[in-house]
Amino acid sequence: MITAVLTAAGLSSRMGRPKPLLPWWGATLVESQVETLIEGGADNVVVVLGHRADEIVPHVQQTGAQSVVNECYREGRTSSIKAGLDALPPDTRHVLMIGVDQPRTPEIISQVINAHLAADALLTSPRYQGRGGHPLMFSVRLLPELKSISEDNHGLREVFERHRSEINEVHFDDPMVRLDLNTPEAYHAAYETYGSPD
Repeated sequence: MITAVLTAAGLSSRMGRPKPLLPWWGATLVESQVETLIEGGADNVVVVLGHRADEIVPHVQQTGAQSVVNECYREGRTSSIKAGLDALPPDTRHVLMIGVDQPRTPEIISQVINAHLAADALLTSPRYQGRGGHPLMFSVRLLPELKSISEDNHGLREVFERHRSEINEVHFDDPMVRLDLNTPEAYHAAYETYGSPD
């Protein structure tokens, strides 16, 4: 089973509303992301919430995804990753990780999943022009290491450094694999390019 962990717990005061509730492709960003992950090949999705979780939970429920609340979200993204990992169904064999502010197409998700499975990879990373992107994908063989990450050691980066020679790289011509909606300007530009249903 492939479980996607969608982290959506962080603060987003600069956006005027929680990032998961930003409009994207005719829905909210969190709803669109869950739909994309399932359409791309994930068997189920765990959405990790934190900041203003009560406002976002109903939107997650509409998708049928599971939501968990990370009460420690202020400690950083690693705490949300760990909360998602703790909620994995027991029959999960591969974990796909992405942030709610990193929207992708089903085709990108599918390509990463297929490349990971075809290679029976330990960990898989999409690349664009020599730089890493998202989503990242891991075998559950790495679960003990993933659960031990920390902000002090740069989170998932420490796992990648430890297994650098084993990374399965998937090369894309599409810059969307590096898209990250960190600022209002980045969101508005990305919405015009990718997120508008018109």
